Amino acid sequence: MNLRYPARNHARRRTDSKLSHGNHLHDCHRSSPACAMHTQIMGMASAPRYSAQPNGASSEQDGIPVVDLAVLLNGDAGERSQAIRHLGRACQDWGFFMVTNHGVPEDLQSAMMDACKELFGLPPEQKAEFMDAGPMDPVRVGTGFNSAVDGARYWRDYVKMFAHPELHCPAKPDGLRGVAAEYAARTRGLLLELTAAISESLGLPAGRIAERLDLGSCFQILVGNHYPPCAAGPDDDDGAVGLPAHSDHGLLTLLFQNGVDGLQVKHDGRWLLAKPIPGSFFVIAGDQLEIVSNGRYKGVLHRALVDRAQARMSCVSLLGPCLDAVVKPVPELAVPPLGLEFRGVKYRDYMEHQQSNKLNEKGALDLVRVQRHILTDTLCSS
Repeated sequence: MNLRYPARNHARRRTDSKLSHGNHLHDCHRSSPACAMHTQIMGMASAPRYSAQPNGASSEQDGIPVVDLAVLLNGDAGERSQAIRHLGRACQDWGFFMVTNHGVPEDLQSAMMDACKELFGLPPEQKAEFMDAGPMDPVRVGTGFNSAVDGARYWRDYVKMFAHPELHCPAKPDGLRGVAAEYAARTRGLLLELTAAISESLGLPAGRIAERLDLGSCFQILVGNHYPPCAAGPDDDDGAVGLPAHSDHGLLTLLFQNGVDGLQVKHDGRWLLAKPIPGSFFVIAGDQLEIVSNGRYKGVLHRALVDRAQARMSCVSLLGPCLDAVVKPVPELAVPPLGLEFRGVKYRDYMEHQQSNKLNEKGALDLVRVQRHILTDTLCSS
């Protein structure tokens, strides 16, 4: 069933957190030159903040799963079987892991980061044609998440480029297109390999999820994020928000950063600051994986906070189903007594809805979740 969402503007959620180490994030004072300059550029009165409260974010990294792609691809039967089970536990318990030995060259990653940094430094007139783009336009350059609906704008500059089935890219800087094309191809291959292994971890054939989502015509988007530093006064305990808590609209997201931490994931009710193993990528499970797995694997809530002294940058490669695919649970995973947890939805409609409204944790996913209490009430009253 194709589902066209009603337009909904969700109220912005605020989540309390305690940042327990020296990488604390603080309120941006207008007296801070760095923050004042970015406020002027973005047209912000102030940045949204999270209040520091006990029992919130931790920077402990013990337990974040690490997946060795070399073992998944080339291990012997026993090693590979164990690695598949480990991957399945990571998707079920975390919806988040790091992947090592992934085969994407470090110099290509650096070139992608440098090209995005160069784009952010271009004069506004060289980016103007992309700055009023809508959420489904193939190239967007902007601030926050979606300034038309944000209300409070977030402490973030971004470029978004549709990369597959066709690459769309700004003409400037000169080297961006070539780097983006190679980076998109390499990361797309990596994400498809992980998808095949995830399919096996669910007890399905390796190509089952790809078949179900028409990944031969998959959608891919590249995103460059720049989070300017936000200085603070000595007595301030609040932190500026780069992006609020949300899950991704796609299937899987690949992310690396410039050495400045700020990505947090929610695990067992607590926010954890994610610190990468050198040379690894973060892999973030998205909403379409939760749908196609019938809820066995979860799209993880995550957010980006801003460092008070250093600019943070990240590069994202997101893989999604074919835009015209109707995403629904694999039938083999929806057998009684569980049944269907989600209704089918065209990915294009889902993405447009999520990108056109305020980020509201997993609000978009909740719209396609089967409401069993409603069905029960209806049956009881008939």
